[in-house]
Amino acid sequence: MPRHRRDTTHPLVAPPARSSRLALMLALVLVAGGCGRCGFQPDPGVKVVVPAMPTTLDWSYSDPNSWANYPVMLASQRGLTTLAPDHSVRPGLAERWERSRTAEGHEVYTFHLRRDVRWSDGVTPLSAQDFVLGWHRALQGRERGEMADLLGAEEVLALQDQGAPAERLQAALARVGVEALDPHTLRVTLARPRSYFLARLANFYLFFPVPSVALAGRSEEEVRDYFDRPRDGHPLALGPYRVESWDRAGERVRLVHNPHSVFQPPLGPGERPAPVLTLLKSEIGPALYERGRVDFVFVDSAVALQGRRPEDLQREPLLSTYFLVFNTERPPLDRPEVRRAISRAIDREALMKGLLPAARPTHVLLPPELPGAATPQAAASLPHFEPERARAELSGVPGVDRPLRLVFRAGDSFVPEVAIAERLAAQLAAVGLRVTLDSRSDFSAEVARRTPEGPRAYDLYLRRLGADYAHPNTFFTLFERTGLHQTGWETQRGGEPMTRFEALLDEADAEPDEARSRALYGQAQAVLLDEMAVIAPLYHPDRYFRTRASLRGVDVDPFNFLSLRELRLETPAEVR
Repeated sequence: MPRHRRDTTHPLVAPPARSSRLALMLALVLVAGGCGRCGFQPDPGVKVVVPAMPTTLDWSYSDPNSWANYPVMLASQRGLTTLAPDHSVRPGLAERWERSRTAEGHEVYTFHLRRDVRWSDGVTPLSAQDFVLGWHRALQGRERGEMADLLGAEEVLALQDQGAPAERLQAALARVGVEALDPHTLRVTLARPRSYFLARLANFYLFFPVPSVALAGRSEEEVRDYFDRPRDGHPLALGPYRVESWDRAGERVRLVHNPHSVFQPPLGPGERPAPVLTLLKSEIGPALYERGRVDFVFVDSAVALQGRRPEDLQREPLLSTYFLVFNTERPPLDRPEVRRAISRAIDREALMKGLLPAARPTHVLLPPELPGAATPQAAASLPHFEPERARAELSGVPGVDRPLRLVFRAGDSFVPEVAIAERLAAQLAAVGLRVTLDSRSDFSAEVARRTPEGPRAYDLYLRRLGADYAHPNTFFTLFERTGLHQTGWETQRGGEPMTRFEALLDEADAEPDEARSRALYGQAQAVLLDEMAVIAPLYHPDRYFRTRASLRGVDVDPFNFLSLRELRLETPAEVR
């Protein structure tokens, strides 16, 4: 069963203009007056405004909207591996591991756990059984398909789909390829070799351990209560913070420093850990930041980024790509040569000029910082700005005189979608193509909508794709047969190009040699962007935020998640 590829575009959409102005004015009046009952009265600790509250604290069970849960999970938990600044895999909860293959072709990892790790009660040691229980629970959770690489997982998933009796399900779980050889040794067996597996373990929280000692003997209802109602130091944590309270009505999560974690932030001279950290959701985050009521806020308005830039504005380059998508089933876009010509008609540098404080235009799918990304030589062979060639390729093609409808998301976000759409229309007009713009609040439904004749109704749409883990595989799964690409390219040429594309990915995923794997991913990228020209990459987005100078180490990671693992405070001079 293939993994489900999440839409990593955060739903940061502006409300209707008039009502939002009235709400903002009312909120500012409350703030100016002290905001006694609105939840923004002074309280201790660091306050961080986040786009959305967690939907669960149960990192094994999870849910399809898991992006909102990552700030808390990454601050309070850890994985077997971690990532270095260059995105290479490094030890995490596992101090080392061995990798081998069985005669049957299965891939086996033997992880040796750190012996100095304790849960946040300061007493309970990390054990291999914590992973066994956690991964068994994840195989029964709301994102269980993400665990499909484990040997035996497909049987467990099939039994759940069939509604099999609990006894059969438990027996199948016992055969899954995750085993505690002893308290400090975990053996993991994959159904087939997967070069991305270690990268997924670093921050994909379904693979984090659970405190098996604390959950032992609890009923399903009691386990839900354990995670849903933090109290008395639980849920236990491994990271530098643990959850003290979760106020759903007030939309706040309060984290407190975990002194028992071996993963403490690196303290420099005059720095100390933050004892209390509150994550809160607010529609007026920027106003609260200006008034000194909160300490961190995202800048999620591309329009705001074009104005005066505050001195504390910071930028994080993301492992992400924003691209133009073609409906490969609608003439004239059913011809690869037309789609390639459109990609060659786009001047990415001009497209992004002046829209953001900085921009990284691109004509490739994989960001260059990603391990295994295409070499400069391979990237140069992909379609790029060649307007004269584009005009020649479009000349005389039947149907190119028809207006093409470009669909994009309505509302403001950190991606300047409206401006990009308008500039794309102007650039394509220069090569003789007419483009009409359609801003949609029902974007996902519209790009999936089909005409009575069968093909989807759009011609072109704009989308951002962000990495879930630091590996090329994460950018390609969207475009597989079961991916949510909505392009129709699985029907082209009888499906042969997609079959070849998936075969290249499967071979690359199984290839242990980095150079050979990189070449295979490069071939797959060429099928997608050049031979079939399913999409035209435009730029690699960045995320902008503001944070107080007294906060050190608070950041947005390359996966577009708030990172609090290295957060510390500057000690006031009078206290030093």
